[in-house]
Amino acid sequence: MSDRTITESSLRWDRAWTVAAIDLRRLFKSKDYWLPMSLLAGVFFVFMPWVLLSLVTRAETTPLLDQIGGVLESLPGTLQENIIGETLTGRASYALAVFLLAPIAIVVPLTISSAVGAHAIVGERERGTGEFLAHSPLTENEIYVGKLLASLIPGYIATGVGFGIYSLIVNIRVGPEVGGWFFPTAGWWLLILFVMPPFLAVALSVILWVSARVKSTVAAQQSATLVSLPIIMASYAVSSGLLINPTVAALAIGVVAWILAVVGLRAGTSALRRERLLGVGID
Repeated sequence: MSDRTITESSLRWDRAWTVAAIDLRRLFKSKDYWLPMSLLAGVFFVFMPWVLLSLVTRAETTPLLDQIGGVLESLPGTLQENIIGETLTGRASYALAVFLLAPIAIVVPLTISSAVGAHAIVGERERGTGEFLAHSPLTENEIYVGKLLASLIPGYIATGVGFGIYSLIVNIRVGPEVGGWFFPTAGWWLLILFVMPPFLAVALSVILWVSARVKSTVAAQQSATLVSLPIIMASYAVSSGLLINPTVAALAIGVVAWILAVVGLRAGTSALRRERLLGVGID
């Protein structure tokens, strides 16, 4: 193995964090990014849960309550045991809060992080800073990991804040119906801490791979949307798994996601070459 190959495959975390810090500083100075992303997180983590849970818990009977109640009654007995509550209102609001709204924990950070990842590499070329990175002492792995961290962190910050507010809303609106504060459940803790990070890493690995190969940010954004769709579909599969057995399902899905994340990271690093930072060798 040549000295250059060893150098390009090495990784110093302090350098990777420097790349991430520069991108994050630029990002949070841009109101065009964080303002709409904050609005998005607010809608999905705060406004929508508050409205839906209020509709279910305040009324004796509503079309939404009847529909949820009908779905719950059609479930096998073993699945109904995972839904607590003495009344239809309590059981419906519990199911809505714990299972039906679970995909927002993946969809929201994915949307926020993919918007950053789509610009990560191709954006450097368009700003004219790709040449600086290409000729810097940074290794390709350090650049890639730095870009990945810069994409992951905004989504995770939004999720941490949003999840805290969502938990408060659920306990305020649903807690009185089921006997007290109960949220987050074990399944949700696993979803946030164990399942969501590899889900984001898998998606961002593909998005960064695309960002290194396309010629414009428009093309990167379109590709990021296509990449996000399967992950969003998988998030609904996660909510179904939580309904069957919250803890076991979250653990199983998390293990699979971590394996895919490791594979995706290795494949993603191979796509970043210094020539592509300069716009050379773009497919």
